Amino acid sequence: MPLDLTAELAATRLLAVIRGTDTAAAIATGTALLAEGVRVVEVALTTPGALDAIAAIRAAAPAGSLVGAGTVLTSAAVADVAAAGAQFVVTPAVVDSVPEAVRRGLPVAAGALTPTEAYAAVRAGAAVVKLVPASLGGPAYLKALRDPFPDIPFVAVGGVGLAELPGYLAAGAIAVGVGGPLVGDAASGGDLDALRERARAYVAVVS
Repeated sequence: MPLDLTAELAATRLLAVIRGTDTAAAIATGTALLAEGVRVVEVALTTPGALDAIAAIRAAAPAGSLVGAGTVLTSAAVADVAAAGAQFVVTPAVVDSVPEAVRRGLPVAAGALTPTEAYAAVRAGAAVVKLVPASLGGPAYLKALRDPFPDIPFVAVGGVGLAELPGYLAAGAIAVGVGGPLVGDAASGGDLDALRERARAYVAVVS
């Protein structure tokens, strides 16, 4: 049965974005996030050893959780992340990887900012549209986008801290994607205990 990324994100309301400078730290970060109840995580391909990290986190992931790849730009990258076991693909824009991932049956969260980009993402086959950077226009801009596109599932990403999260959900985002405010420096060797504490706080808000 194909993965319904839209339904999964709508149910969990939180996507953790892991972008760091160390493979082992990225793996430890993903494992800690999943252990604290975060159910959907992505590892950005800008992280060194990202493919190894995706494979390791996926192998350790609890049942019912999802591990994906972020910053996937090309058709070749789609092949690489699929081989590593990524269950979904995230892009920063409407790029070549979107139709290739769709062709392979991997659901895509495609990055967009403008109405034209959001519509193009859906036309290309994206399961959800990643509104990025969401902080540029805030929840009011998301609401304005949703007015003409009520059927597009938006995930707000970029500058979404714990305080801002409820506003995006109230404006109609099915979920929020959170990198720095949640992950901090954990994926670069930072404090995992602090990461776990932040993860519990985010999970409490979306639960």
